[in-house]
Amino acid sequence: MSNKRYILVSGLILGLFAVVGTALVGITHQVTAEKITDNERMALLRKLNQILPSEKYDNNLLHTTITIESDNRLGQEKPSTIYIAKRENEISAMIFPVIAAKGYSGEIKMLVGINIDGTLAGVRIVSHKETPGLGDFMEIDKSDWVLGFNGKSLNEPSERLWKVKRDGGVFDQFTGATITPRAVVQAVHLCLVYFDRHKKELIKQYNEQVKLTDSNNKSGEPVK
Repeated sequence: MSNKRYILVSGLILGLFAVVGTALVGITHQVTAEKITDNERMALLRKLNQILPSEKYDNNLLHTTITIESDNRLGQEKPSTIYIAKRENEISAMIFPVIAAKGYSGEIKMLVGINIDGTLAGVRIVSHKETPGLGDFMEIDKSDWVLGFNGKSLNEPSERLWKVKRDGGVFDQFTGATITPRAVVQAVHLCLVYFDRHKKELIKQYNEQVKLTDSNNKSGEPVK
C-alpha cells in the first residue's frame, strides 16, 4: 500500500471513529439530560406533595402554573413559577419558590405553600449551603423544625413576633446558630406579605390564562 493510500485510509478510519464517538456522546448526553430533568421533576413533585398532600388538591400541580416577575420579597432576581393547587375547580393554595439570601453560607432555596385563606400550608427547604450539622435542622427528614410554620399567617403571630426567639419572636432557633433560622423566618414572612398584597392579581392572572387556553383550544390554535 502506498504512503498516500495509507494516509487516506488512516484518515477515513479516524474520521469514522470521530463521527461515531461524537454521535455516542450526543446520544448519551440526550438520554442523561432527559433522565436528570425527569428526576428533578419527580423531586420537585415530592416536595410539593410534602407541602400539600395529594388529597388536598385534584389537579396536576406541575402543569397548573403561572409565571410572575422577579420580586425582592421572594428573593427572586428572575421571573419565577407559582404552582396553583385546585380542589373541585377552585384555587385552594399557591406554592412559591422563595430564596433567603441571608443564610450563614449563602442562599437558602425553599418552597412556601400558602392556602387561599392566607395560612401557611407548609415550608420545605429545596437546597442550601449551610454548615453541615446546623443546616440539617432545616431538612424535614432530619428535623421537624419547618413544621413550626404550618398554620401560621401574616397576622398570627403578629408582625413583631415573626422572628426567632432570640430576637423576641416565637420561632425556635438552632442550638449554636441564629443566622440560618432568622433568614428562613424572614423569607417566609416576606412571602406571606407578597401573597397578601398580590393575591387578587395572582388569581386574576391565573383565570385569564385559563380563559386564553380554553379560547385557543376551541379555535384550534396551538396553546402557547
